[in-house]
Amino acid sequence: MNEREEYVLSLSYGKDSLACLGAIEELGWPLDRIIHAEIWATDTIPADLPPMVEFKRRADAVIMERWGIKVEHYHATNIDGVKKEKVTYQDGFYHILKSGKNQGTIKGFPMIRGPWCQKLKLDPFKSIEKSDAGAVQYLGIAVDEPGRFSVLSAEKRSPLVEAGWTEAMCREWCEKNGLLSPIYTDTTRGGCWFCHNQGVQQLRLLRKKYPEYWALLLKWDEDSPVSFKAPSKAGETGHTVHDYERRFQAEDDHLISADDKVFRWAMLDEALNYRLF
Repeated sequence: MNEREEYVLSLSYGKDSLACLGAIEELGWPLDRIIHAEIWATDTIPADLPPMVEFKRRADAVIMERWGIKVEHYHATNIDGVKKEKVTYQDGFYHILKSGKNQGTIKGFPMIRGPWCQKLKLDPFKSIEKSDAGAVQYLGIAVDEPGRFSVLSAEKRSPLVEAGWTEAMCREWCEKNGLLSPIYTDTTRGGCWFCHNQGVQQLRLLRKKYPEYWALLLKWDEDSPVSFKAPSKAGETGHTVHDYERRFQAEDDHLISADDKVFRWAMLDEALNYRLF
């Protein structure tokens, strides 16, 4: 390795990126900085659920104590013309399109393919890459994830691959070092609580445990020109957050089962299909 280069760990707080700290130690590789792309729902509401917010605080303290490196939290500052010290999901959501067939409308929810929200995570790293010419970036890709090896290069390296660490080994290391995220120990979802890719059970739990977040998601749903969930077949309109609200309320009222195997969306519109429990 070139001693003139700066060595930076990209931290997501998942087991693999955290375990990179152990693999780096084992390999004897240099480590100068640890960076994390922090996403916010609004100016005051994080994208992470409370258990994950608290875990990040604890992990940062452990990392500072053991490795003597302060984790740097960065935010997106420029997303498709939206420029702020901290660009949030809500900023992008309500950004008015300046061109194209939907000119004059807000973006609303991201599309399934090529979602604009990905830029909230990528923008901070682009800024860092530009300011740190010659930096080597460490990525949390395990040795048993060959499908991801294509992103690796001389500038993007995986300590886990070099050390031969599997995903299972990463989890074991995190458990031993008090750095296992709550997403692996309970039903708390990792990633953004408003993500359109999350499953029904996660949406159900969000509504139950964090009604204030669910209320905001319903407000966004009212304003969005794009459905929350993309249609699964041609000719369909997809499903909105309000569709899921109707479904979960019907479950609460014992009109339908919460069992995904028996649920059909038609149950919400055809009273004869309701089942009493």
